[in-house]
Amino acid sequence: MAEAADTPGMTPSPARRWLRRTGALLVGAPLLAGLLQLPAPSAAQATGREGVGETADKGSVAVSVDSLTPSAPAEGDTVTISGSVTNRGTKKVTDAHVNLRLGSALSTRSAVADTARHADELPAYDGRELDDAYSAEFAELSPGVAEHFTISVPVDKLNLDDEGVYPLGVTLSGRPSAQSWDQTLGVQRTFLPWQPDEPDTRTRTTVLWPLVSTVHMTAETGSNEEQTPIFLDDDLATEISPGGRLDQLLSLGKELDVTWVIDPDLLASVDAMAGGYRLRTGEDTTTPGSHQAVAKEWLARLQQAVAGKEVVALPFADPDLASLAHNGTNVTGSLSQLKAATDVAATTVQTVLHVTPSTDFAWPVQGAVDPSIVKVATSAGADKVIARSDSLKETDELSYTPSAARPIGGGTTAVVADYRLSTAFEGDLTRASASTLAVQQFLAQSLALGQQVNKQRSIVVAPQRMLTAAQARAMAEAVSALQGSTWSQAQGLVAAGAAKPDPKATRRVPSGSSYPSALRKRELPRAAFQEIAATQDKLDNFKVILTDQSRVVTPFGRAINREMSASWRGRPTEAVGYRASVRSYLATLTGQVRLIDKSDTKLSGRSATIPVTVQNNLVQGVDHLVLRLSSTNPTRLEIAGKDYDEQPIAVAGGHNASVKFTTSANTNGQTTVVAQLYTQDGQPYGAPVTFDVKVTEITATVMLVIGGGVLLLVLAGFRMYSQRKRAAAREAAEPDETDEAGEAGEADGADGAAEDGAEAAAENSGEPENPAGSDGPPAEESGVRSGADEPEQPSDGTPDTATESADPSGTGERVDR
Repeated sequence: MAEAADTPGMTPSPARRWLRRTGALLVGAPLLAGLLQLPAPSAAQATGREGVGETADKGSVAVSVDSLTPSAPAEGDTVTISGSVTNRGTKKVTDAHVNLRLGSALSTRSAVADTARHADELPAYDGRELDDAYSAEFAELSPGVAEHFTISVPVDKLNLDDEGVYPLGVTLSGRPSAQSWDQTLGVQRTFLPWQPDEPDTRTRTTVLWPLVSTVHMTAETGSNEEQTPIFLDDDLATEISPGGRLDQLLSLGKELDVTWVIDPDLLASVDAMAGGYRLRTGEDTTTPGSHQAVAKEWLARLQQAVAGKEVVALPFADPDLASLAHNGTNVTGSLSQLKAATDVAATTVQTVLHVTPSTDFAWPVQGAVDPSIVKVATSAGADKVIARSDSLKETDELSYTPSAARPIGGGTTAVVADYRLSTAFEGDLTRASASTLAVQQFLAQSLALGQQVNKQRSIVVAPQRMLTAAQARAMAEAVSALQGSTWSQAQGLVAAGAAKPDPKATRRVPSGSSYPSALRKRELPRAAFQEIAATQDKLDNFKVILTDQSRVVTPFGRAINREMSASWRGRPTEAVGYRASVRSYLATLTGQVRLIDKSDTKLSGRSATIPVTVQNNLVQGVDHLVLRLSSTNPTRLEIAGKDYDEQPIAVAGGHNASVKFTTSANTNGQTTVVAQLYTQDGQPYGAPVTFDVKVTEITATVMLVIGGGVLLLVLAGFRMYSQRKRAAAREAAEPDETDEAGEAGEADGADGAAEDGAEAAAENSGEPENPAGSDGPPAEESGVRSGADEPEQPSDGTPDTATESADPSGTGERVDR
């Protein structure tokens, strides 16, 4: 017996327990009389619940219920409860024992919620204590040391009378140091749903299983033909890697009968990663990503998981509908962004997962709605809005939870998710005790809902968008137990939205003033939508000049959708940074097509051409551009006979193109000229290039002087030509070459016959006879040189200057000296 008593988790004999309790009663009897003389405790102290200015008593020993199996027991099962107790005080506790208390069945959902709120508060006298056979004892609890226990109880020993939700209390009693009697030092309450037989009507329960993440892809792509995507970071790889959040959501969800609610941006991002990606590491630097294989595997598993299952596609990047409704509708183009995000959603899911999703549902943040949100949510084509019952509240006239679907006017159906079921898995569920309590509370609420009325109803569970791994595990455990229970059956969201509405259910959408202020404070501001509109305008102006618009329009269009994502809530700094990065990158791309700066130019003359160069550093060509050159002073300098001229521009990728403009000068002076690119619809493109042109006009007098000079040059050239011809004739008149002399005579214009010789040639030309004629001595002997000391060679050309003659000059001839 002593060994059993000192061993944690072991059950003592009945005789041992009787002696212990009897001794405690006898020792405590003298003190009981004194205690009866003390003032009665206050109501708050008596209940152990929080009052105004009071703090709930949670005892000096923490009790943790880490598991309860099965979560929803059936007849013949054995309920096993495991957990731990930890002494939070500074002194040891002796003779400690863990006991179970089973309360009466709770009759309402509110009672279940109230019990959960006070799950660890003292006192713990609610319910009857089970037989000591189902307890655990500890000889001593040292401060700060956790002791574990496990208690198993056959269901038939619990004496469960009727169907319903039973509160189950796990209490720790013992003797604190210096005390000689037992007292309850800690408690943990949970729930035991009991529905052994299938009811007449089972609740049709729709569970949404969201696959949503934050924004990971930028608008940037590599400059190569493949357009390698660039990611903000590698967090998505962490989420889809084994053990990651999205990896666990996939593994857990494929075993459940749920409706998958998927953000197409997540699919597009993982698909892009699978094809190769880069990571942003600095302002202008990237590094290759290394998780392509992980991405491919995750997508393949997801394709298998959703095959044959119901899939609902959110608009691309899950736009924040409430932010758009409250702050964006007055900004031009904002609703168009929602329409674009909705249109691309179905295509993305079909392409990646090979299933056809439903796009009829809009899901505002936390299901909070007002008339403006409903109007925006349905503007892009959705005719059903997923709301939540804490927003679309029921009136006091309805004593039960109605079916989810109800018409709210304008052909729109509100699918109202149950608040208590949908929020059961919020908060930190990493601790086993918190997770177990969440599971049991979820099942308890579901059973209590089903027992409200004997009426078929369709209930929707819409948890928070981005479940943590711990929350997903707890929810999967609860949903698995629910789908194996006797009181619930699974149903898809489409069927829930089409179910017959309860005529008594509220259909009035709350006014905008009732929208939760805490949610409104976290919305995207109006400035965000103005930035989005400015980016879209710049994109529209840029795309018209591109020969392959898809290379720019697609990545930037999706990036603009991401700027409106609901995932920015609570991260305003990151949202601002992302919008700035998209805007900056677009400015970088548009700057790749520009005018090259020109230096100042000088023009001489009445007309000239001015070249202007367009540079295209994009991979693709540009077209549909017009280059306009304009003069700020057309009186002084005209462009093509007027104040401006324009020419069409087309430049291949990675090339430059120069265009020449004709100008006309009217007066001297300096004129500023402006070159500007325009799109064909007349919108300015890029920054203008401005340069100065200095004009020097040529007057009539100057032109006359120049013309006279030119005439003199022509006459001088003619005279030189005549002299050379005559000199050539003289040189050709050799003694033994009568024919050549005749040819020389012909060259000087003689009309005589060839046989007259050199005399006839000299006479006709007015020149003296050549002393080197056929009858005279050679030129060398007569003292006249031909202009060279050496004999003439056949290859020598005609001398530039004729040989001077010692004879008297002819009439009218100028003699060179």
